[in-house]
Amino acid sequence: MQQGAAQQTKTVLVVDDTPANLVVLGELLMPHYQVRVANSGPRALVSAASEPLPDLILLDIMMPGMDGYEVLRRLKDDPRTQHIPVVFISALDQIEDETKGLELGAVDYISKPIRPPIVLARVRGQLELKEARDLLRDRNEWLEGEVRRRIRQYQRIQEISVRALASLAEARDNETGNHILRTQGYVKLLAEELSKSPKYAALLTPKTIESYTKAAPLHDIGKVGIPDHVLHKPGKHTPEEWEIMKSHAEIGLAAIRRAIQDEDDREAVDFLYVAMEIAGNHHEKWDGSGYPQGLAGTAIPLSARLMAVADVFDALISRRVYKPPYSLETAGRIIIEGRGAHFDPDVVDAFTHCIAEFRAIAERYADKESFVEAP
Repeated sequence: MQQGAAQQTKTVLVVDDTPANLVVLGELLMPHYQVRVANSGPRALVSAASEPLPDLILLDIMMPGMDGYEVLRRLKDDPRTQHIPVVFISALDQIEDETKGLELGAVDYISKPIRPPIVLARVRGQLELKEARDLLRDRNEWLEGEVRRRIRQYQRIQEISVRALASLAEARDNETGNHILRTQGYVKLLAEELSKSPKYAALLTPKTIESYTKAAPLHDIGKVGIPDHVLHKPGKHTPEEWEIMKSHAEIGLAAIRRAIQDEDDREAVDFLYVAMEIAGNHHEKWDGSGYPQGLAGTAIPLSARLMAVADVFDALISRRVYKPPYSLETAGRIIIEGRGAHFDPDVVDAFTHCIAEFRAIAERYADKESFVEAP
């Protein structure tokens, strides 16, 4: 009883231009299945796309106007019907006719005149196969969804862990977590703006921009290795202290390198290689006067050139022990004045195109006291 009830829930669409054939197949199938009929190709297409979709289509080949082959082509082209199995039923019994039907995507071929037991057995077999395929497809879709969910979860945990690690360095420097959020947003903005240029379009792909954005919070991770008396000194550093302070770039680069030196799957930690570039080079200057290596121009990694603008801009608008915060306008002017000297000219040009977006990020993640014009 349960198997019969399950069969009755299956729908079979019978397509034939001869009324007598529709009657014969209908009477044969109706005790076992829900049956729909169509007497032409166009009507078959309409019925096949109507809810509930049929579970199986029995399709005559020789029909006027639109033959069965064309009907099958159109069914396969429609995402709504492409998975419905089609069985050809035809008086054409040459091997080439059957071959053509199967090559077009039919799952079976029954020759006329039909033999009822054969038709019922073939229909039952194809419906069972479809049910198995549907279950497998649903299972695969669920698994793909679960994999996507787990990947998103992993990425979120990764981002939170990186931000927490970066916050340790910021906390030692008396900065706020908002500095991390602001500079991360600035780097993303600059990279996206620069990617619009033909010069950078091939390099700054969405994946690369994502790596830059994820790596940005680790730019000052090396500050965890700077002694407190140097890091927190309220006044001007002595030359010796300044050399110690500058070493945070090399400390950060070395720390990240040690963390990934035994990692074989580069793609899994790709952003950490970018973080290593940023941490070690974001204090280099376009004219070669920066530190720690005195790199100049394009010898400085692009990620670090982006970070340089982001970091300096945020330092200018933020309060430090040695200065009050500058206004957004003053900070923007200083960045522009540094074009070609401190900063990559292309990055500064990108900055000038998205100053409004910089302001929005600065205001969204503002510290308590910000944007006050320095005396």
